[in-house]
Amino acid sequence: MSQANDGHTVRIHYTGKLTDGSVFDSSEGRDPLEFTIGQQSILPTLESAIIGMAVGDTATVEIAAADGYGPRIPDAVQQVERSMIPPEIDLTIGSQLQASGPDGQMLVFTVVEVTDDNVTLDGNHPLAGKDMVFHVELVEIVG
Repeated sequence: MSQANDGHTVRIHYTGKLTDGSVFDSSEGRDPLEFTIGQQSILPTLESAIIGMAVGDTATVEIAAADGYGPRIPDAVQQVERSMIPPEIDLTIGSQLQASGPDGQMLVFTVVEVTDDNVTLDGNHPLAGKDMVFHVELVEIVG
């Protein structure tokens, strides 16, 4: 029986949960997630757990916040004057805005608070500071 190894393209079904049991992402009802092992397209801890699995194998993978999206960084939450944001931009709580950083890197911010004068934007990844548990099933080894 073939096992998933570095360089293989694989397809997995997965459910990602926080440690309180709440689901934050799942492939349920969708096509399996396809990726190539070794291309760093998924979390390294999750990828490592898939190496050596055979089609039909399942695993539960616990990922500490430090090994996932890192800690929450308080300085990544910033307040901006509302007048600095063009009026056509959606400022609904939870909406995401993109901006260019000083080095030209694309940054994503989530709107977390809106007042008449200010908008509070959070530059942390939504899963930063959170421990996660993934339930995965290797569906196919494509090549």
